[in-house]
Amino acid sequence: MAASRGFRKVACWIAGLIVSFCLLLPLPAGRAQDHEVDLALVLAIDCSFSVDSREFALQMEGIGRAFMTDEVKAAIAQGARQRIAVAVVQWSDERNQMIALPWTLVTGSADADELGQVLMRQARELTEGGTSLSAALIFSASLFAAAPSAERKVIDVSTDGRNNSGPPVAPVRDRVLAQGITINGLTILNEWPTLDTYVEGNVAGGPGHFVIPANDYEAYGEAILRKLLREITGPGIT
Repeated sequence: MAASRGFRKVACWIAGLIVSFCLLLPLPAGRAQDHEVDLALVLAIDCSFSVDSREFALQMEGIGRAFMTDEVKAAIAQGARQRIAVAVVQWSDERNQMIALPWTLVTGSADADELGQVLMRQARELTEGGTSLSAALIFSASLFAAAPSAERKVIDVSTDGRNNSGPPVAPVRDRVLAQGITINGLTILNEWPTLDTYVEGNVAGGPGHFVIPANDYEAYGEAILRKLLREITGPGIT
């Protein structure tokens, strides 16, 4: 009987050692990096005084049609998780930013088509004002607190003007980048022919960031398609 109790003590001691050893082992590779989506993307749409109703409609039509293309659908399907999350912000001056579309999951062709239709029909709901790229970045960055867990976080900001309202944009850009968010730009050059250079130097930043220019709003649709393909596929794609 004493021998039996001794055996049980030794067995428990060995079991304890095994449990302790297992607790010290690292988690399986990738466990800490599990995410719900490949990309969380905020589309920040310029609604300032310089953007008339026709130009706003061209922006929304361009974005909507882009999501409905086979190219964008294929780019989403190439991701490790085959799904992204998208939110839309309308913005103008430092007092005017709003969520036009809350975080929406895109997990396949049907989702992409539905999102495209919603964006194409989206109305301009924000008061016109000056151009506060800094406030647009601050507001857009705040949305990631409620976003699905994402491998990459990107703000896609479209604009036809320079920052003329709110705080200076470059320091704000730096604070946003410090949160692990990449900022890309789509510049409409109808009023500022060198706007892409300005946005590259003061607004865009982060891993694999880029700026795509469109000569005017008629060229916006083609530019946003190229931009979305690069953002969805990830850094290193040209």
